[in-house]
Amino acid sequence: MVLKDGSKMSKTKGNVVSPEEIIHKYGADTARIFVLFAAPPERDLEWNDSAVEGCYRFLNRVWRLFEGNLQLQMADQLNSTGWGSAEKALRFAIHSGLKKVTEDISLRFNFNTAISAIMEMVNAVYLYKEQKGENEAVLAESLKIIILVLAPFAPHITEELWSIMGGQDSIHKQSWPEYDPSALVKDEVEIAVQVNGKVKGKMVIPAQADKAQMEELVQAEDAFAKWVGEKSVVKIICVPGKLVNIVVK
Repeated sequence: MVLKDGSKMSKTKGNVVSPEEIIHKYGADTARIFVLFAAPPERDLEWNDSAVEGCYRFLNRVWRLFEGNLQLQMADQLNSTGWGSAEKALRFAIHSGLKKVTEDISLRFNFNTAISAIMEMVNAVYLYKEQKGENEAVLAESLKIIILVLAPFAPHITEELWSIMGGQDSIHKQSWPEYDPSALVKDEVEIAVQVNGKVKGKMVIPAQADKAQMEELVQAEDAFAKWVGEKSVVKIICVPGKLVNIVVK
């Protein structure tokens, strides 16, 4: 059911929004994205004009992203030469997003959360560009994955972008991409540092650090003395990959 201003849309109430008007103003892709993004299939859809405009802005953001990287081609070659922390972070964001979109579509039919994941993937590429990332192979891979997973939701803009970026044949004849499990393995993780159960700070540690290594790392932190103050450390509780709790008295 589609609602507007809290009431069911109907001609008798005069609160119907014409699809033709939306398509004429924003395009068919915006209408599709909004309908699928606004609510999961089992819930009523609350029509919201500002949300429609938000979906339109998102698609324009996607267009600008590709337009600003026209030198890239939708090729399959990828190597790890020149990868730094920024490239690894981007690949983590893209492949974890791909994994979520795939599962949301194929297992749960949660199209709204799938679109949300694509939006986060786009944000990750913009962040990489803001950080002056220039690895074209990683960028090309990221853009190719984004356009392929966006295609079912926005078929017109993705078909055009696919052609502009040198993609072969129609984008809708391409195979669904597969996420790279190795891209989901982080070298480092950010954990919370607690003192008597209260968060006092954060620190970055190797992802595979065990409890003994975590205890050594937290004690070596410059802020350790500030966290503890003049109190005595009773014990240090470490949860690998998540947090360190310093018990003091």
